[in-house]
Amino acid sequence: MFELLAPFFQRLYDETNWNFVMFYEQYEWDRFVGAIVVSFELIIACLFFSLVVGIIGAWAQGSPLRVVRLLMAGYIQFFRNTPPYVQLLFFFFVLGNYTPQVDMGGYYEPMITSFGWAVISMSFFAGAFNVEIFRSGIEAVPESTVEAAQALGYSRLGAYIHVVLPLAFRVSLPALNNNLVNLLKTTTQAFAIAVPEMLYTLAQMWSDNVNVEEMMIVLFVYYVGLVAILVWGMHKWEQKMKIPGYG
Repeated sequence: MFELLAPFFQRLYDETNWNFVMFYEQYEWDRFVGAIVVSFELIIACLFFSLVVGIIGAWAQGSPLRVVRLLMAGYIQFFRNTPPYVQLLFFFFVLGNYTPQVDMGGYYEPMITSFGWAVISMSFFAGAFNVEIFRSGIEAVPESTVEAAQALGYSRLGAYIHVVLPLAFRVSLPALNNNLVNLLKTTTQAFAIAVPEMLYTLAQMWSDNVNVEEMMIVLFVYYVGLVAILVWGMHKWEQKMKIPGYG
């Protein structure tokens, strides 16, 4: 791929001064590809764990224990009513100081890296919204369906996993789609704690090469493409998971 792109972008730079440096210099190309990998890993991890948090949290909201319901309500209020950027800095700079460090043979590194803190922070942030999304989906499941599951011998957890959640998940998909798109865009904030994702890497490139305009074009096209792919995939999934006759 690099060998195909390099001649064109080198000539473009020579003739027009448009400097898309990562497409004709091997070193910058390697950094660019590495940023794509890190971005994908960050996005996939955050999407996955935010869904896990949402599913578990929605179940905990219906707990017979009042203390569990109060803890879940507090979690939702905290993460929904504070900026995700502040949450990220709090996790990294405050909680990060209290996590164990690993001896790497003469120097120490924190057990949880900046990438790990980004995943934790953003997963909890988006998970708080997912809890409410799944809760609304659960409330849309008829009570008679839940009672039928209990009559068949399902425990509360068993009914949630095998009956309620599959139905609620289908109902929740449109709202979930919006939240996951927002989460994808929020992952760019990992730039603040030096996670080498796309924004962080391109910022280094425009600092080194003074080509802000070109790097912003690449950044814009990259995230427009990612969001378009996610929206298309979620729409297809929504169509396939649609409950016949519902709505």
